[in-house]
Amino acid sequence: MNYGEIKNCDIANGEGVRVTLFVSGCTNRCQGCFQPQTWDFEYGRPFTAQTEEELLRLLAPDYISGLTLLGGEPFEPQNQQALLPFVRRVREQYPNKTVWAFTGFTLEELLTEGIAKRCAATDQLLSLIDVLVDGRFILAQKNISLRFRGSENQRLLDLPASLQAGHPVLWDN
Repeated sequence: MNYGEIKNCDIANGEGVRVTLFVSGCTNRCQGCFQPQTWDFEYGRPFTAQTEEELLRLLAPDYISGLTLLGGEPFEPQNQQALLPFVRRVREQYPNKTVWAFTGFTLEELLTEGIAKRCAATDQLLSLIDVLVDGRFILAQKNISLRFRGSENQRLLDLPASLQAGHPVLWDN
């Protein structure tokens, strides 16, 4: 997996002050995407053990609320497989920090057997995420006043509650 950027002290992509990882590769290719360069799976730099260590170091301060994954598309199968062991490490090392993920897929799509983006890592990766911002960006539904999302169709989901309930539960903080 490659990544395009790491942002430290990000306040735009989740609650609180966050460390944000923009992964590379996205087959959704939403019209009006704010990061079209990240559609290319080869964009940016390789995600290495050194990258993981740098992210873990950036997450250490008490004022950092957690990690946000976006892109590109974290739920492209090859990205899921690379992110799963890293997110496990984040959870082990920082159990009180939150993990957010943005995806162009809906939770229902990610949970449906036989969908091309679902892979062996999907359920485990979802189980490690606190808030999932799901749904493709739709330019015709763009709304810059929305909190943590760009278009009206996108949802902020309380992922543990959603997985337990068996249906999407909106995050309401």
